[in-house]
Amino acid sequence: MSIDLNEITALMHLASPALPIGGYSYSQGLEAAIDSRLVQDAPTAEAWIKDVFLGVFARSEAPLWLLSYEAWAIKDMSSVNDLNEYFLASRETSELRSETEQMGWSLLQIAQSLGWGGDRLSQLAAIKPLSLLAAHSYACFHLNVQAKNGLAAYAFSWIENQVSASLKAIPLGQVAGQQALTKIRLLVPKMVEEAEHRAKSGLLMIDNFSPMLAILSSRHETQYSRLFRS
Repeated sequence: MSIDLNEITALMHLASPALPIGGYSYSQGLEAAIDSRLVQDAPTAEAWIKDVFLGVFARSEAPLWLLSYEAWAIKDMSSVNDLNEYFLASRETSELRSETEQMGWSLLQIAQSLGWGGDRLSQLAAIKPLSLLAAHSYACFHLNVQAKNGLAAYAFSWIENQVSASLKAIPLGQVAGQQALTKIRLLVPKMVEEAEHRAKSGLLMIDNFSPMLAILSSRHETQYSRLFRS
């Protein structure tokens, strides 16, 4: 089976922690879970990340990413805009919304600087505010990355940022972090399958119900001592 090396290196580029979009500065509520003593060590950190990944990310953000990629592919800008607005509305706290807007804006700057998509960059730039989900799906399509692979890279970046946040905030050792990263990344195929199943029904099967995560994210906004912006 032939392997498209250009696609692989594009995926490595998008998933690299060196991509300057600021993901390292956010914890998406994990820091508040640590402050509340719900996450205290390697096993509880792994359980938390796994639960959010399969219970929230796979049921909402991932299928929305696939739908956004499809909309870019068929040049349906109305759907791209609707999905971007839907995703932003699903961010339940100001921190979570600010996070995806800041990272989306940063990825837009990279896409413009590197010419990803040529003339169609103006369509991406016209989306205001722009979510990371819309910008990332755009980048994957215009770099000729297959939808499944692009979503896997998007998911791996999310997992890696969560593990990195737990290393700093608990803190965990590097070996414990790598063990958690390995276990959770092996769930990516299951997540992609779930996302594809939900995306087939459009928005009917998008489920972002996660009250504990929303409460903790809200608490983080006024948390006395913190390392992260969310």
